[in-house]
Amino acid sequence: MKVGLYFGTFNPIHIGHLVIANHLVQFTDLDEVWMVVTPHSPLKKKKGLLEDFHRMHMVNLATADYDHIRPSDIEFNLPQPNYTVNTMAYLHERFPKYEFALIMGQDNLDSLPKWKNYEVLLDRYSLYVYPRVFSDKQEDNPLLSHPSVHLIENAPIMEISATFIRDSIKEGKNVQPLLDKEVWKYIDHNLFYKK
Repeated sequence: MKVGLYFGTFNPIHIGHLVIANHLVQFTDLDEVWMVVTPHSPLKKKKGLLEDFHRMHMVNLATADYDHIRPSDIEFNLPQPNYTVNTMAYLHERFPKYEFALIMGQDNLDSLPKWKNYEVLLDRYSLYVYPRVFSDKQEDNPLLSHPSVHLIENAPIMEISATFIRDSIKEGKNVQPLLDKEVWKYIDHNLFYKK
């Protein structure tokens, strides 16, 4: 089985994440996409980052109706800070019969050389890269022609950010259409992102 790993804080998970994950399952050779919730790093105090449990619960709610999109808390029990290369090695040991691939936005591909042991990731795994709206400068990234990098064609461009959602909720705006119905209820019930 070929599994795409979609890493994120998902603070909160929104329809953009789901559209991209579903597109990859439906229109590539990936059998499943795992939404890997990145835990709260004690080294990085991020204002407004909900506790791991709440973000994981929202990913569970959002993916409940998708047969091939699964939530994953795999990084919660790994040493901090989380480095993708270490998580991939752990998953390879735990699921030796699975083939894993990385899913990332083109903006993350641009910063990939700053990642720990990024050459190992390029050497051992396929990278499924979905396009983003960006400047012409970023289109010249030489990694786009790397044999491990697969630019997703005909992908819906989702320019929705969790930051925009959090800021909008704080300002009292209605962002319900940008979220799964159950995720919106959970956020609203718990008064998340209001302060």
